[in-house]
Amino acid sequence: MPQILIVDDEATSRLALLRLLERGGHRVSEATSVIEAHQLDLTRFDLIISALQLSDEPGTALIDAADSVPVLITTRHASVRSAVEALKQGAVDFVTQPFDPEELLACVARALDEHAPRHTDRLDAQRGDVTPLGMVGHCPGMRTVYTRIRKTAPADVTVLIQGESGTGKELVARAIHRQSRRVKAPLICVNCAAIPETLIESELFGHEKGAFTGASAARTGLVEAADGGTLFLDEIGELPLDAQARLLRVLQEGEIRKIGSVETRHVDVRLIAATHRDLNALSKSGGFRLDLYYRLNVMQIDLPPLREREDDILEIADVLLAAACRRHARGGLKLSRTARRDIRDYPWPGNVRELENALERGVILAEGNLIHPDDLGLGPVIARPAPARSASAVAAGASRPDSATTEEEDLSLEDYFQHFVLEHQDQMSETELARKLGISRKCLWERRQRLGIPRKKSPRSRSA
Repeated sequence: MPQILIVDDEATSRLALLRLLERGGHRVSEATSVIEAHQLDLTRFDLIISALQLSDEPGTALIDAADSVPVLITTRHASVRSAVEALKQGAVDFVTQPFDPEELLACVARALDEHAPRHTDRLDAQRGDVTPLGMVGHCPGMRTVYTRIRKTAPADVTVLIQGESGTGKELVARAIHRQSRRVKAPLICVNCAAIPETLIESELFGHEKGAFTGASAARTGLVEAADGGTLFLDEIGELPLDAQARLLRVLQEGEIRKIGSVETRHVDVRLIAATHRDLNALSKSGGFRLDLYYRLNVMQIDLPPLREREDDILEIADVLLAAACRRHARGGLKLSRTARRDIRDYPWPGNVRELENALERGVILAEGNLIHPDDLGLGPVIARPAPARSASAVAAGASRPDSATTEEEDLSLEDYFQHFVLEHQDQMSETELARKLGISRKCLWERRQRLGIPRKKSPRSRSA
């Protein structure tokens, strides 16, 4: 059970946070000042949550003293400048009070998962590869990724991470930063697709007071906040062309200029970019600057989708399930045998993010000690081909003759769903059909409507 230290001189907020964390399954200790916290053995804690404003010293004074223990800063008087300063000093995150309980617990879980002690890294002596912290799996594709991380991290070059949405590109960026010479400097993560196009340049490069309507005060940009450390730009393919030109200057000259300023400032930033798009093709169509693409693509890391990581899927599921159980205080939950089979056979178009969401749903909906397929809420699952069993036979839980047609194994999910329903609806009720497909009755009805499959009407009794 994770052990957390709360440092706050305001009794009300300290008690509220203590109760919230204890309900979340954490062991909690308290201190009212930096001096009192120093009297404890800080290295025995898994996380320190400290108020920024304390009676003796600011909470950020604990960052260096805590060594490798992550420190999360809270404040009742939020400002961009104070958040940036806290992150630059090494805080793992910055939370404003009053905070949303669910968001805070998610922030705590993320800090615990991503900043666990380094001795949890696993070394396989036979293969000679190290699994980076927070990453799971040893399929051939991921071993290649781990090797590329290990070789790239110390080189301090620009990195382009490519992979489908939900494959864990940010985890790769964090692993590179942790193994680089910039590990003690901040890692600033930015999702370019989540920031409105009209604000992206201001967010990245900052602005001066009065630079545009609404700029009531000067703002430090995120590039400057990452000075000395690493800047991770996720979904960089969504970056507008004007912002691409400014970013190119950062890479070429190491200089930034705030919006509305005539002065430039030198910055030392390592850039890691990620995208699910083909930047080379995008640059040829004019959607991305070709010179920026060449600057970004010094070293490329390709992440395999989850459907190509068959040997890793159940291992990843077990890790994500344990984390979800901690977040929701549902200890002892396990996946049923059928649920594990469905997780293994499902194609996971949303990759690890979809798997995490399905397990979170399962933890919330499970009524006993087992999570069943209905709790996961997955669509129809086509089992992997077996010599004497077809896809529909696996879904139906019954053996099929060796002469069963092999076309079923190559069907798309929707084709398979239609085939299975039409084949079995005369013999099965709607409840039985839904259970065999591993979905709810509501989901079965919705798919019938979308695919235009009429429901078979039960014949009326002939005894009249």
